[in-house]
Amino acid sequence: MTDRVLIFDTTLRDGEQSPGASMDRDQKLTLAKQLARLRVDVIEAGFPISSPGDFDAVKEIAETVHGPIIAGLARAREADIDAAWRAVQNAGRPRVHTFVGTSDIHVKYQLRKTHEEVLRMAVEAVECAKARCADVEFSPMDATRTDRQYLVDVVTGTIAAGATTVNIPDTVGYATPWEMLDLITFLRENVPGMDGIIISVHCHDDLGLSTANSLAAVRAGARQVECAVNGLGERAGNASLEEIVMALRTRKDSFGVEVGTETAELMRTSRMVSSFSGFLVAPNKAIVGDNAFSHESGIHADGVIKERTTFEIMDPQDVGISESAITLGPRSGRAALKKRLEDLGYPVEEPAKLDSIYERFLALADRKKQVHDEDLATLMQLDGAASAGTYRIESLHVAAGTTQPTASVTLDCDGERLQGSGVGNGPVEAICSAIDAATGLNGTLEDFSVHAVTRGRDAIAQARIRLVMEGREAIGRGADVDTMLASAKAYLNGVNKLIVAERKARVDEL
Repeated sequence: MTDRVLIFDTTLRDGEQSPGASMDRDQKLTLAKQLARLRVDVIEAGFPISSPGDFDAVKEIAETVHGPIIAGLARAREADIDAAWRAVQNAGRPRVHTFVGTSDIHVKYQLRKTHEEVLRMAVEAVECAKARCADVEFSPMDATRTDRQYLVDVVTGTIAAGATTVNIPDTVGYATPWEMLDLITFLRENVPGMDGIIISVHCHDDLGLSTANSLAAVRAGARQVECAVNGLGERAGNASLEEIVMALRTRKDSFGVEVGTETAELMRTSRMVSSFSGFLVAPNKAIVGDNAFSHESGIHADGVIKERTTFEIMDPQDVGISESAITLGPRSGRAALKKRLEDLGYPVEEPAKLDSIYERFLALADRKKQVHDEDLATLMQLDGAASAGTYRIESLHVAAGTTQPTASVTLDCDGERLQGSGVGNGPVEAICSAIDAATGLNGTLEDFSVHAVTRGRDAIAQARIRLVMEGREAIGRGADVDTMLASAKAYLNGVNKLIVAERKARVDEL
């Protein structure tokens, strides 16, 4: 058994399945490159057969991101497996990850098959994947609620069929740490041929036990942990990558294993995922929360001043938290901006794109005394380029207070100026009504949230909306020092996305 635990990142696949957390192709590629800098061992880049867009994103990641294994997920179906292989085949180190449900609940109610049929599906899926790819991972979904003897049969059959990694998922977050430790131990003792196979775990956080369950599996001999940055994922999320990595590193005396992760990239990666997904990191979140290395109690502060280790078991710099914040201002040139963006994981090579970003940076710097890293990350995740036939804001006026809120807006669409005004129960509703009046469209705002990206009176506000129009749905994001303008930008961003999606749908129908 190796003493190295592989970190399998599923932020781009399971993490993106969080409602409202979808990322566009450029964001996925940027994040995949950052995950490579983080030096994760495996990037599960997506579920290629789920959509043409996901297939293209996985394929581009496989062809351009170097270092980690690039995996594509596939159900136990030949079409899925073929799509996954075609998406990852040009990676330096490709993997096909296939799965099927094995618990009585899944076999009876979801698959509606017999246990013998499901076992045959699992074996044939691995054989199908192995015929295409040397590196094949198999997951018996809902393994922790699967009959143990049947689980032994499935794992034994898929190893014989060629699986090189067997993942034991706690798909619904049902297990306890002692049950997970016992299950991995049981499989190691009862499945023939396990010595040459990597045992993996994928734990969900429905009971808040995903990290504990993953670490218990490592104690039992698992040597791959599937996790996501910031714990992003279905329902309550996945095991948190940063918690797994730092627990194994900080308590090496207890686990006796190594991880190859570049931990100084953890904070940078966390902020990128938060920015792209729109999911805030709680201040008290372990490792990457704003308060993770903060001390307010007099006793704690006094102790840390005298000797950091009195109340800190990790060095903040080990996770990428610098004691000094680097800021840029209106007099910072293109070279300084380009270098700082590279440091933050946003390399910009095209001169024209840098010019566009620099113009937006100067507009922001003119309104703020200092531009912080969080401001730059927000600037980069909001696309400043407009497609033909879409709208941008020229001016916005909002009046609110003790009288009914009103808003008026002037938009530009391919050089044409459009104006609209509206009222609402609140200023955001008035803004949306004004934009609808100017565009002649009528969207329904399903969700709205706004938060400060940085601190202080001149903090950037980032707004996020979920917009529905004629049966289509889009997530819109906008940011500005002015909260109302940020809200307007977010709503218009959603409108523009729906316009582009409708246009593409018409082309596809031809």
